[in-house]
Amino acid sequence: MKRFLILEDGTVFSGYAFGAPGEVIAEIVFNTSMTGCIEMLTDQCYYGQGIVQTFPLAGNYGIISEDAEADKTGASAFIVREYCESPSNFRCEEEIDTYLKRNNIVGLYGIDTRALTRILRSRGTMNGMIADHPSNADLEAIRKYKAVDAVKNVSTKEVVNYKSEEGKYKVALLDYGVRNNVISSLVERGCDVVRLPYDTTAEDVLSYDVDGIFLSNGPGDPNDVCEAVETIKNLMTKDIPIMGICLGHQLLALANGFKTEKMKFGHRGSNHPAYCAKTDKTYITQQNHSHTVILDSVDPDVAEEYFVNLNDGTNEGLIYKNIPAFSVQFMPNSCGGPAEDNELFNRFIAEMDAHK
Repeated sequence: MKRFLILEDGTVFSGYAFGAPGEVIAEIVFNTSMTGCIEMLTDQCYYGQGIVQTFPLAGNYGIISEDAEADKTGASAFIVREYCESPSNFRCEEEIDTYLKRNNIVGLYGIDTRALTRILRSRGTMNGMIADHPSNADLEAIRKYKAVDAVKNVSTKEVVNYKSEEGKYKVALLDYGVRNNVISSLVERGCDVVRLPYDTTAEDVLSYDVDGIFLSNGPGDPNDVCEAVETIKNLMTKDIPIMGICLGHQLLALANGFKTEKMKFGHRGSNHPAYCAKTDKTYITQQNHSHTVILDSVDPDVAEEYFVNLNDGTNEGLIYKNIPAFSVQFMPNSCGGPAEDNELFNRFIAEMDAHK
C-alpha cells in the first residue's frame, strides 16, 4: 500500500506503508545510530516526533523487549529506507512491523532517507504528515503542529521506588521522561532511587531525606516546563548534590538564569563527539535533543563549560561553582550507545560521598 510523507514546505516523498494504519502529523527528525532500534522507539524524548533512521536497514535483529528504555513508546512515526520482514537473532521476540502495529506507530518505508536527511540538515527540522495520499495534507495544520504537554505526558504519574543491594545512597530522580538505563546505572552504584513526577515540589522532594538529586532526560522545549524550573531553583539552595542530563541539563541552566534556544536540526544518534577540557578527552556520546544552552548567556561567576560539541561548538555540559551541581547534554550510559562516559555517574557518587 502506498503511503506519503508531506513536509511543511510542500516536499512530498512517496513510499509504502508498514506499522500501524492511519495518518499522523509529527516533527520529523533524523537519528544517525546504526543500532538501537528498540531503544529509539521507547525513548520518551521522541514524544510527538517522527524518527527518520539514516542507517538504511531497520529491524534485522527484531524487537527485544529487554532492551526497551521505557514500558511505552515515545515516537509517533518511524521512517526507514528498508525494513526487515525476517529478522535473525537468538533474542528476537517479534518483527518490527508487528511491534509498530501493536504500539500504534505509523511506519513509512521505501523512501530516500538520505535525501530527506539532507533536506532537514540544510533547511532545518520541519513538521510533516504521513498520509495515505498527498491531497489529505493540510500544510497550514502541519506548520502549526506542536507537541503539547510533552513532559507531562511522559513523566511518571506516581512515586516509584527502586532498591539497590547496598542502599548506600538515596537519590530523588525527577522524571521528565527518564530512560530505564539511567535508573539501572544509579541502582548498580548503590543508590536507592525515588522516581518522582516532573511537577513534584521542592518541599516534597526534600521530604524523602535524599543524598542527591537527579534531573532526567525528556522531550520538548525546556521553557515549557516552568514548574520544574521553579522546583530546581528551590532545591539549589539546599546544598544537595545535583546531576542533570539532557533536558535536566537545560532546566538546571534556566533555573540559574541562563538561556536556551532551538537548534537547526538537533543532535540525535550515538556518535556525537563531546570534548572535555578538564580531562583533555573526547567522548563519543549518545544524544537526543532539539535545544541547547546558549553559552554566551552563562554567567562565568556561576558556572563554567564542562563539555563542548566538536561538530558544531554547542555547549554539552556545565559545572556550577556555588552549588554542588553539574550537568551534561548527552546520555551518560552504555545502553544503545558508548560506555566511556559512565564515569559521570561515578562523579555524582563522589559528590554525594563528599556531602554525606
